[in-house]
Amino acid sequence: MVISKENLRIIEKKSFQLYGKRKSKLLIEKINELLAKYKTKISFDLKKIRFLDERDIVLITYGDNIKIPKKKPLKSLLILIDKYLRNTINIIHLLPFYPYSSDDGFSVIDYKKVNPILGTWKDISEINQKCNLMIDLVANHISAQSEVFKEYLKGNKDYNNFFIKFNNIPDSSSVTRARDHPLFSLFSKNDKKVYLWTTFSSDQIDFNYANENVLLTIIDILLFYCSKNPRLVRLDAIGHIWKCLSTSCINLKAVHDIIQIMRAVVNEISPKILLVAEANVIYKKNLKYFGDGYNEAQLVYNFALPFLVLHTFYTGNALRLLEYINNIGELPGRATFFNILATHDGIGVVPVKNILNGKEIKNVLENVIQRGGYVSYKDARNGTKKPYELNITYYSAIADSAITLEENIQKFITSQAIILSLRGIPGIYIHSLFGTVNDLNSVIRTGQKRSINRKKLSYTRIEELLADKNSREYRVFNELIRLINLRKSEIAFHPNGNQRIIFIKKEIFSLLRISPDKKVKIITLINVTNKYQKVHLDVNEFLIHAKRYHDIVSGEIINRRLIMLTPYQIMWLKLL
Repeated sequence: MVISKENLRIIEKKSFQLYGKRKSKLLIEKINELLAKYKTKISFDLKKIRFLDERDIVLITYGDNIKIPKKKPLKSLLILIDKYLRNTINIIHLLPFYPYSSDDGFSVIDYKKVNPILGTWKDISEINQKCNLMIDLVANHISAQSEVFKEYLKGNKDYNNFFIKFNNIPDSSSVTRARDHPLFSLFSKNDKKVYLWTTFSSDQIDFNYANENVLLTIIDILLFYCSKNPRLVRLDAIGHIWKCLSTSCINLKAVHDIIQIMRAVVNEISPKILLVAEANVIYKKNLKYFGDGYNEAQLVYNFALPFLVLHTFYTGNALRLLEYINNIGELPGRATFFNILATHDGIGVVPVKNILNGKEIKNVLENVIQRGGYVSYKDARNGTKKPYELNITYYSAIADSAITLEENIQKFITSQAIILSLRGIPGIYIHSLFGTVNDLNSVIRTGQKRSINRKKLSYTRIEELLADKNSREYRVFNELIRLINLRKSEIAFHPNGNQRIIFIKKEIFSLLRISPDKKVKIITLINVTNKYQKVHLDVNEFLIHAKRYHDIVSGEIINRRLIMLTPYQIMWLKLL
């Protein structure tokens, strides 16, 4: 047996709960064979393995976000990284780069190939040598154009029960929907009509994890990815993978059992590889993906942040955001958040539904629409439609036509400073680096609302804009890079360092960050309004005792208790 006792114990316990004694025994034997196969391709030194620290910053990008004529997109991306980001960004979240049929990569045709339009595995390896990689395991579904699915429709016995089949559309009234299209799609299998479960689209066929061979297939893919030496593996739409019609079919106990098996398998093959759970749900359920801090995902998306930050800037009131962070409390074990504002997807509404009230949510929706964005809806259980995400670039969402370009740039940078200040690892979407505005032409061309935030960028045009000191792109990029580098230099921003919310006044986002060794403290003060704000630093109840502070953002040494923050000013005050 290749598997160590500790990991074997977890795999045995969870597989037995999922599949019973006989099936789980066979499953473990096959997992052991896979581990033996892939272990020869992976090596690591336990003494050199570190978790994460304040130097870790993630850039989120598609493989083809950067375009250079006559060059493969992955080569073009590498050129951008080399010239502009190499000393700042150390992790690249490369969104699905596999052959696909829809959803910009998330309808995977072949999990083990690189889309030849983008490049090759060699190109992926070259990016990985420059920066650590975060790659996607699209675990819930596979493309209708994949060979696996085609063989299933032909009746290939190797794929029996790989998908969730019904002869007639069943009652799914208890199921929590992720979209507004039909949950079941009609196909022909062996010349017979069947309805298959399709959570996200009729081109994305949900796997049937009640079949242990499906889990084995996914573990094989996961181990294949581990052999490519990534730093992080993102578990896409992981909350949906286990179905039971009489339930909500999201966040079920079996989902957590499967993640624990995945974690044990990854720990066995390479403990340096970390799992990131992507579950766009209310925050209390989201926290459960940490498990006990050691047995599930090491990182979980902080999906409430994007919406709450918009609410903060639209109202000039940081209290809801501060209360949310305060209510989370301590995280278990070594787990931490993946903090994002913008991603390739829209801004989720569901994560804040038990944080903001209906009026507050409606206000954010109206502001987004006024700024040229869209609201996407999903089917609710009572037959109505409810908003589930906002489609807009984050710059356009923050910007206000009533103020100047300079003020809008400062306001946008200030919003980004919030995720740079919080406990966790910041994820910066490539379009946030340049302050990209809404791409309405792409929405018209594709008919997809999400295209508003997925513009393809000309490398030549980026070079021109970054050479123009008056351009929005130059000013956003350089100030954001400056802030990131300042953050990276301070151990108080360690992802496992402590944080304490300081309720000073509603107009100020304020918290104390403390290094893991408790020797370094930084007070974050962020003015979320367009007005000057006075702050008194006499806050002894938070154990802040200092006569002098170094504002590492401005470089100023402050030896007074009364501070005046300019509109949208950011202060990181290091206690001296």
